[in-house]
Formats: sequence, C-alpha cells, structure tokens
Amino acid sequence: MPGENLTRSEAEERAALVTVHDYDVVLDVTTGPEVFKTTTTVRFDATVGASTFIDAITATVHEVALNGVALDPAEVSDGVRIQLPNLAAQNELRVVADGAYMNTGEGLHRFVDPVDGEVYLYTQFEVPDSRRMFAVFEQPDLKAAFRFTVTAPAHWEVVSNSHTPEPVDAHEGAKTWAFEPTQRISSYITALIAGPYAVVRDELTSADGRVIPLGVFSRKSLSQYLDADYVFEKTKQGFEYFEAKFGVPYPFPKYDQLFVPEYNAGAMENAGAVTFTEAYVFRSKVTDAIRERRVVTILHELAHMWFGDLVTMKWWNDLWLNESFAEWASTIATAEATEWTEAWTTFNSMEKSWAYRQDQLPSTHPIVATINDLEDVLVNFDGITYAKGGSVLKQLVAWVGIDAFFAGVSAYFQKHQWGNTTLADLLVELEAASGRDLTEWSKLWLETSGVNTLRPEIETDADGAITAFAVLQSAPADYPTIRPHRLAIGFYNLVGGKLVREHRVELDVDGERTEVAELVGRARPDLVLLNDDDLAYAKIRLDEASHGVALANLSEIEDPLARALVWSSVWDATRDGETRASDYLALVLGNIASETESTTLRIVLANAALAAGAYTEPSRQGEALRQVADGFWRLAQEAAAGSDAQFQFTTSFAGLAEHGSYVDRLEALYAGTLQLDGLEIDTDLGWRLLIALVAAGRAGDAEIDARLAGDNTATGQQSAAHARAAIQTLEGKERAWASLVDVDTATNTVVRETAAGFVRATDPALLEAFVERYFGMLEGIWQARSYAIAEKLVDGLYPSPLANRALADASRAWLEAHPTVPALRRLIVERLAGVDRALVAQERDAQQA
Repeated sequence: MPGENLTRSEAEERAALVTVHDYDVVLDVTTGPEVFKTTTTVRFDATVGASTFIDAITATVHEVALNGVALDPAEVSDGVRIQLPNLAAQNELRVVADGAYMNTGEGLHRFVDPVDGEVYLYTQFEVPDSRRMFAVFEQPDLKAAFRFTVTAPAHWEVVSNSHTPEPVDAHEGAKTWAFEPTQRISSYITALIAGPYAVVRDELTSADGRVIPLGVFSRKSLSQYLDADYVFEKTKQGFEYFEAKFGVPYPFPKYDQLFVPEYNAGAMENAGAVTFTEAYVFRSKVTDAIRERRVVTILHELAHMWFGDLVTMKWWNDLWLNESFAEWASTIATAEATEWTEAWTTFNSMEKSWAYRQDQLPSTHPIVATINDLEDVLVNFDGITYAKGGSVLKQLVAWVGIDAFFAGVSAYFQKHQWGNTTLADLLVELEAASGRDLTEWSKLWLETSGVNTLRPEIETDADGAITAFAVLQSAPADYPTIRPHRLAIGFYNLVGGKLVREHRVELDVDGERTEVAELVGRARPDLVLLNDDDLAYAKIRLDEASHGVALANLSEIEDPLARALVWSSVWDATRDGETRASDYLALVLGNIASETESTTLRIVLANAALAAGAYTEPSRQGEALRQVADGFWRLAQEAAAGSDAQFQFTTSFAGLAEHGSYVDRLEALYAGTLQLDGLEIDTDLGWRLLIALVAAGRAGDAEIDARLAGDNTATGQQSAAHARAAIQTLEGKERAWASLVDVDTATNTVVRETAAGFVRATDPALLEAFVERYFGMLEGIWQARSYAIAEKLVDGLYPSPLANRALADASRAWLEAHPTVPALRRLIVERLAGVDRALVAQERDAQQA
C-alpha cells in the first residue's frame, strides 16, 4: 500500500504542467475471473519538454504509446505509475493493460452471488482507485470528459455516468456498450456497474423542464426485497427540495441508484450513478433508525450531485466541506421534505455524538485538515470530516441565517459549476449574502481543534427569581480556543407530570463568560437547558438543580430533541469520568423504555453495553453486564408487541446474552419454543440469536452449518463467518485469526464480520493470548494489504474489550517503537485513547456516588 501513495506536492506539480481534455476508456470484462482488459486513450495539454506521470495500478501493462511513439512498459511502468517523458504542447497517450478485479471494495470489485452463481461488478473510486480500472491523472482538480466503452456478457445491465446506450453485438455471448462522454468531472466520481442487476425505472421533471430518467438496481436474488417505489419517492422529494433551495437545476442527464454487494461504505456519489450498500435492501426487519438512515443517505448522495460533483474541491484538504455539506443538507431535507421530521434529533444522537468522540481523541485535527498525501485522506474519513463539519455548518447557518446561507450556496454553484474550488470561494459568497465577516469565525471554527464546554451559572433570590445568569465557556488545555456560539437557552417546567418548555431565548455567546441579562427577573425553571434546539457545537453541562430534575424525569421530557440533548450530556459526563458508569446504567434501565426516537434508543443501548463492559470498575463488570443483559430482556418482554423498541431490546439482549441470566430463554427463542408477541424470528434476527448462542457456548460449527445450509446467501456467509469467530475456545479464535492474518483471501465484508466475532470473548484470556501477536502483525499487514482491508484488520482485531492497563502499555510500547508510519500510528493512537478513557471511567466508577 505505501508504494501507491501520492503527495499533495506531486499533485500540485502535475496540475501546473497538465491540462486534461478527455479520456476514452475501453474495457472488456469477458476475459475471465482474475483480470479485465483496459485500454485508455487520454488527450491533454502540457508544458513542452516537461515530464510527469499518469497513475495506473495494473496487473500487466502491454503497451504504452505517447504521441505515436511506443514506450517500453518495462521501463516506464512500475505497476502503479507510468512515466511520461518529454511532453509536447498537445499530447495523446494510449495505455493497454490488464487490470485486476478486487474483492476489497476498492477499484473494480467482482462478486459472485452464491445463490445463483451470477457475477456482479461495481466500482468504488474515492479516494484514489479509478487508477485500478484505467490510466488516469488521479487527482480531483484535473477534471476531464470521460467516454467509456464496455464489452460485457450480453444479458447484463451496464451502467455508467452517462445514459446507458443500446449495445451492439461483440463476440459470442457478449455485447458492447459505447457511452456518450460525461461532462467535465473528476475521475473519482466516474463509475461502472455491470451485471445481471434487476432494475426498476421511473422519471421526474427537473426544475428546468428536462425529464430525468431514474433507475433503482439490485442483485436479482435480492430484488424481491427492493422497495423501489419508496426509494423513488424520497428521491423525488429530495430533487424538489434541493433544486428549490440551491437555485440550480440537477446538473446530470439521469439519476441511477444501485444497491451493490460487499460495499465498504454507506454510499458513493458517482455522478448520476450512485452506489449504495445493499444492506439498505431490507430482507429482514430492521430498526426505524436504519430506515431513517437510508433516507438520509439517499439525500446525502443526492446533495453531492451539486456539492462535490458539479463543484469539486481542488485538493482533499477540503474533503470536509464536501462531506459536511452533504451531511447538513441531507438532514435538513429529511426533516423538511420527508416524513422523518425528527431528523435533527437523530443528527444529535448519532452524528454529533460521533463528532464529540472524535474531537476528544489525541488524533483530533482542525476541520480544515492538513492533507499531505493520500494516506492522510484515507484516515480522515472520520467524525471531524463528516459529523463535526456538519455540526459546525449547522452553527454557521444559525450565525448567518438560513436564507442568506442558501443564497450564498446558490451563488457559489452558479459561479463555479464544473470547476474546482477551495473553502475561500464558498466563504466569499456567504459573506456577500449575509453581510457577516466570516474571517474570524472561519479561523476559530475551521482552523483549530477541540470542543468547548458550556455550563450555566445561575443566582436566585429567596423567591426563586433569577438575579444573575451567565454562560461559562471553557476549553481543554491542549486546545484552548474559546469560540463564538449561536445558541438557545430553554426553560422547562414540570406541567402535568411532563417537562415542557415554557420559555426560550436565542443569543450569541462569546468569551469565557457571557451574561444573559434578559433572563434576570424570570422565575428559575425546573430545568435550564443550554443549547436548546442543538444549534451549537459544544459539550453541555447542566447546573446541579437541573441535573437532578433531568435525571429524575428524563423520560418525561416531552420534546425528543431536548431529551436527546440530556441523554448526550449525561453520557458525555460518563465518558469524561464525571458521572459514574453505574449511575448511567441505572438511568438507562430506568428511563429508556419510553424513548420514542429509534436512533436515540439505538445509541443509548449501545452506550449502555459499552459502559457495562468497559467503564464500570473491573470487579463489578461481570455483575454490570448481567444487570444490563437481564434488563434488556425484561424491556423486550414489556415492550409493545411488534414495536421498534421490542426489536431493539431483543437485539441488544442478544448482543450481551452470554453475560446474563437468560441464556435458556435465548435458546428457546431461537428454537421457537418461546415467543414474544409480535416478534418474528426472521432470517437476520435468527443469525443474531445464533451468534449469541455461540458466544454463550450453546452452539457451534454444527448449528452454524445447519443455518448456513438454509441461507447460503452473501449475508448468510458473512453471518456464518461472524458466528464461527465467536466460538469461545482458543481453537476457534486461532481459526478466525488465521483466516484473516495468515492468508489474504477473505472479502472485505467477511473480514469485517470475522473480526467482530473474534473480539467477542466471555473469557478475557482468549484475547490476551493474541495481544503480542496483534502488535507483531501490524507492519506486515499495513505493507501488504490494500487500505480497506488493512484498516479493517487494524481496527477490528484490536482487543478493545480487554480495556486494561496491560493493553494500554502494550499499545504505547508499539507506538514508541514505530514512529514513522503516521496513518497506521493514528489508528493505534485512537484505539489506545479508548482504553485510556475506559481506565479513567473505571476509576470514577470505583468511587462513591
């Protein structure tokens, strides 16, 4: 992997020499299961006499011709780059090569469906992997038009960025599709998706009167579960919302959405040909949280058609703006244009909690990060780039006003369409639209790291009237920036047993102390909530009286966003070692039954499992896990039949069942001799229950084999790998380890699932046996595997459940001995930070309340 890197300075030097016009890419995917034939012709201008290189990760290079002169592939190609000497003013380069199919979710991924033996292909090019399919100047600011010609089996669907043309006959059993050229776009948003996909078609009329064809695709063996009509409905709602708000019609000729197998991410914004994880094709019951997340993802990718595809960052240091804008835009569109009206509550529970976690790691970085090379980009698809950036954009919208923000964005799209930009280009338009000078705001929010903490300081008289009210702001010592915040303060009182907001003020907070004179003279409410409506990005602490009221009445807070803010505040205090983990668990088990928001429920249940297993004092962890597992089972029994809550409590129980008192109930539930009214043990829930039985020692290979025989699908094979790795014997763990580390054959999704099963261990000794081997394998894995696989192995096999001093010491020792691998070091630093935080929480939990 390190030999495939590209530095920013190399990209800048190349951009100064080269202007690219167009590519003709001819592909033949009928040449067998290992490689495909790829022929690239690229026309570009250059500085006369200069030399540069083009990117091409190849299995074999057969021919290189520059301006009609043949170059020896053995001399100019190293399998990653092709050197281009003595350039002319106008150049034509032709490269004929074999490309390798991938099973890692990078480049041109090849999948064989175990159900029917059919082959499916799709591409995933962000960040640097279009070079795995064709020779290309792989950087976002060298835009060009791309013409793809593809020879494939005759019965396949073939999709790219342009309209799919009528194919012509090729050799026997094959046809050739010749696509029209794209608009000028970056190479990382080009795409090829090919295979016997099932397709449903529709259309819509764009704001400029064009008819935009729509397509939704899935594998044939999954197509019975594809709810295409719903996907089309959300897509049309998104089109109408974004075209109205952005003031620019959809920029591409068609819009296909393709659900593809073995996908590493949620989705990818290929221009007019968006790929999604096929986990969003629901073959079994899923939570409402996942259903909502799919809608947000659909709208996130649609927003990218303007922000990212029409107008593209010049270099990857503005990746944050690309992703943050899509996060913010998809959330507001979900809340305002679809039935998921509480999307901002979801944003608080999920995105902002991710951002706060990431921003408190030693690896935190400014939103505008320093991106020196491609490895820097790959590790920066993180909670800063997506979630903090989206949170800060929400703060910016509150700062400049929503109408001014959309006006500035519209002007930005119109001025820079089909071009490349930097952050400064956007800020210019927002300043013009709002009249606000954003220079200082940008410096404080985008160029510094860390998260501030806000807390109220309240004084009252004998009658309970407020005599002084101030908002205090602090910052961590390592990141001492004090920032301006636009936020609201809510006053909540108990009315008829419910905590209801009765007063709200919105104001600018700046400096370490901000007096709020307009609240003086008002009666002190039962609960004072800073950052009401969640406008600001900051950790929030409740005053002592409000804290007591909130904890005693958390389930009675009427507004779901206010409730989520309190859940988040208490969890953050638990992570910081201010609140005992045991107290947090009592709060969860006493209040979570009435939570109405699916994502809040999902996050709180996951936090409870982490608190029990890692944040409680070690001698109490077994009892804490038992209490939580048993509590989840009780909640599942008491929940409304068929409800989302019942489903979530059941799956959360399965995630911890081996620690609890009710493994017999779990076994009976799986066998069908015990039933919960309204709960169907469908295919995927059955796998979850079986994995839990394996972890509890009640099932093994025979039971896994039997279930796989009835579900020999891609998802079934992944679940079986997870289950086998969860077998609670040293032999079982050795087998899982060997399948990932000793050989390099597992697909990306099998790697992920196997690693998840491997670290599920009831006896810590099972993981302790692998600590030394884990650190011993890191450098070799990082050198030999692709980034997608290496990252999954480094993160997934780290024995986090141990959460003890010995693991922290071993991590520090490895870091001290390996100072020169920055991207790999960052992954270990982040895992170590999780252990250190657990140790602090354990110390706090050991203290009296």
